[in-house]
Amino acid sequence: MASAKKAVPRRKLGSQGLDVSAVGLGCMGMSWAMGHPKPEPEMIKLIHHAVHTGVTFFDTSDIYGPHTNEILIGKALKGVMREKVQVATKFGARMEEGKPVVQGDPAYVRACCEASLKRLEIDCIDLYYVHRIDTTVPIEVTVGELKKLVEEGKIKYIGLSEASPDTIRRAHAVHPITAVQLEWSLWTRDSEEEVIPTCRELGIGIVPYRPLGQGFFALGPSVAESVTENDFRRMVPKFQGENFKHNKTAFERVKEMAEKKGCTPSQLALAWVIHQGNDVVPIPGTTKIENLDENIRVVSVRLTPQEMAELETIASLIKGDRYSGVQMKISWKYANTPPLSSWKSS
Repeated sequence: MASAKKAVPRRKLGSQGLDVSAVGLGCMGMSWAMGHPKPEPEMIKLIHHAVHTGVTFFDTSDIYGPHTNEILIGKALKGVMREKVQVATKFGARMEEGKPVVQGDPAYVRACCEASLKRLEIDCIDLYYVHRIDTTVPIEVTVGELKKLVEEGKIKYIGLSEASPDTIRRAHAVHPITAVQLEWSLWTRDSEEEVIPTCRELGIGIVPYRPLGQGFFALGPSVAESVTENDFRRMVPKFQGENFKHNKTAFERVKEMAEKKGCTPSQLALAWVIHQGNDVVPIPGTTKIENLDENIRVVSVRLTPQEMAELETIASLIKGDRYSGVQMKISWKYANTPPLSSWKSS
């Protein structure tokens, strides 16, 4: 096993100068979506540990909580810590009566940014994502307002999350997009044919979320048993019925390969993501220091072309959709927006 003390290398996201740790930290589960919120003192301790061990890239959103995750990050990084890190947050998605609502008009963009700045207790957001694409507003309008916020010094870099190739191109034409966040892992690979090639053509960084397959490659099949009633994973088709039987087989193959290599299944799965290119910075989430340390050690795991090919074969065994029902409508496949001319004439 590689040493936990090895420095976390840096990677460039996009072509505009954003420099971050090669492994980031997704903070959603500390406050939202993975069961009950975790104790604040423990999460602040975890965040401080992450900084001290070389992680500088922290990912949150105004919907996480809602709002409480940004407040937590603000408390944890206040003062000297702020100078050492890059904070990424998001706007554009919220829950109303248990259903997702997406909004991207200029007034909403600005109001969300101002509110996030206050909750995070910072003067400037390093990377500000459109969390989900409002398909009623031309992306040029949404990004146009973000461009103004860049010019005002309230955000440094602009990102998109779950954006279609067409939306990415149109957004990038208004202002350079630094990063696109998407779900990418051995568990989920639907972005590889269209979205990722578009990002690389335009020089846009790639930030995979859920790089461990919603915890599947960390805990294996037992993750399904640990899911609480208010955990979103209860609704994921990959965890259900025949799909789950296929996916158990895939995990056993990864586990066997990891044992031969001297690492854990989660490290092997995360290494596969990191080996996709120097423009890729995954943001695995955790609420435990020991899991964070394990994720950091992945920077020392080296995969040969043969091992990458073997993992590709294993990934082909995975069955089931990413989302079910209405949730599917907020994925990148449904993220095209109206032409700008329609907004001007309205």
